[in-house]
Amino acid sequence: MKILVTGFTGQLGFDVVKIGFETGLKMVGVGSKDLDITNKEEVFQKVKEMKPDAIIHCAAYTAVDSAEDDMSTCWNVNVEGTNNLAKAAKVIKAKFMYISTDYVFNGKGESPFRETDQPDPVGYYGLTKYEGEQIVQKLLDNWFIVRISWVFGINGNNFVKTMLRLAESRNELSVVGDQIGSPTYTLDLAKLLIEMIQSEKYGIYHATNDGYCSWAEFAKEIFRQARVNAKVNTIHTEEYPTRALRPKNSKMDKQKLQDCGFTPLPTWQDAVGRYLKDLKQEVK
Repeated sequence: MKILVTGFTGQLGFDVVKIGFETGLKMVGVGSKDLDITNKEEVFQKVKEMKPDAIIHCAAYTAVDSAEDDMSTCWNVNVEGTNNLAKAAKVIKAKFMYISTDYVFNGKGESPFRETDQPDPVGYYGLTKYEGEQIVQKLLDNWFIVRISWVFGINGNNFVKTMLRLAESRNELSVVGDQIGSPTYTLDLAKLLIEMIQSEKYGIYHATNDGYCSWAEFAKEIFRQARVNAKVNTIHTEEYPTRALRPKNSKMDKQKLQDCGFTPLPTWQDAVGRYLKDLKQEVK
């Protein structure tokens, strides 16, 4: 099976290609310098040349705050780029996997969001990702939409790296404690996506590591496992204003994964432990 992966230079795309190779699949990873997904002609030419059996679309404009001001770039990448890739996939009859986000929901309430819940994004980034979801469902038959959240991986910047870096110069940090979600190790997620793309169990899925926590609890667990002596002060969202609204409830129900026979991801605490070990190996 030959798989084209967009967003190869990002956290998830990098690990998807890695796991795919280890699984024995033919993987081709492309970054923005290799393929401009906003250029329809370029996308069609690349996809027709490659003739992949599947496309895993990880590339996205993910700068949530910048998206509120740079709307045209965000739209071009997340909506037009997805439209180009989906149309190209349709021509060659390739499976298509679109990586989406918890930001398609409004973050209200306390119950975990299900795949069947109506999206209602509160920010522009979430809106463009939801537009992408609708394009995929409208154009294609053989599609997966996988909503993820709070990712951390070796290849790129993320919350874990930020906390460890800040703790080098500070012994006390203030972290938001009223936004709840599921931290997700991209290596764990990549294994699931590779398992999923080889199946024909199409549809919308929620995929994160198991369990929920706040950003403050996440930070405390990072420091505990990394044996870093830093105090975490829990603050409210309102005390840390950002350009874009963040959903307070980013919990997503993942029962469908198990119902469809996919391997559930380990707990987020377990993932943090393995990630910290992998980080140390990278430094060596």
